[in-house]
Amino acid sequence: MAQNFGNAQDLVAIEEIREGAVIMKDRSLRQVIMVGGINFSLKSESEQGTITLGYQNFLNSLDFAIQLIIHSRKINIDDYLKLLEHRISEESSELLQNQIGEYREFIRGFVQENPIMAKTFLVVVPFFPITIPSKKKLIGFIPFLKKTKGADEEQLREKGLDFQKNLEQLRQRANRIIEGLRAIDLEVRVLDDEELIELFYNFYNPGTIEKEGVTVPKEAEGESKKE
Repeated sequence: MAQNFGNAQDLVAIEEIREGAVIMKDRSLRQVIMVGGINFSLKSESEQGTITLGYQNFLNSLDFAIQLIIHSRKINIDDYLKLLEHRISEESSELLQNQIGEYREFIRGFVQENPIMAKTFLVVVPFFPITIPSKKKLIGFIPFLKKTKGADEEQLREKGLDFQKNLEQLRQRANRIIEGLRAIDLEVRVLDDEELIELFYNFYNPGTIEKEGVTVPKEAEGESKKE
């Protein structure tokens, strides 16, 4: 008897990624903010107290939930090893060739036995829209409502308008987070579509090396993406 296996995509709650926002299957939205880390232990006692109090005030000022994530992943050193190999072929000194080759093998062997992990600090900002179905949206659910010509186009247009309105609300929330974190001298930036795709690729493929050609910055830049 043939078994019916579910589609793996059904287990992923993401519908699509667009305009810097993650659209979930329940039509809620998420925006992901990368936060630069600080070495808290190197701060003076007074500085630590100021940072702690500022972070406490930041959390107390929020009237919506946020999610804090520390994402660890293996660093891909393939490009660095290729660079060393190319350097060997360009080096004229046999002694330097041997030294570079030994160094390359040391790095390769060390990383194989001791994977180097990079940590990324993320804040996920959610927005759950509350919508009241219009007559056009109810057409597909109530049999006696006749579907007029062009109703599909009108529904698509309304859907696009709803997305832009909800996206604006989400961005306002994200800006509050950015301002609050910058007030305690943390560097922040909003991830764009390409960075979000790689981020979730690594989330759902933890056993693989990060996708080649797309790089999520390890450190946050000073300027956040302006919407």
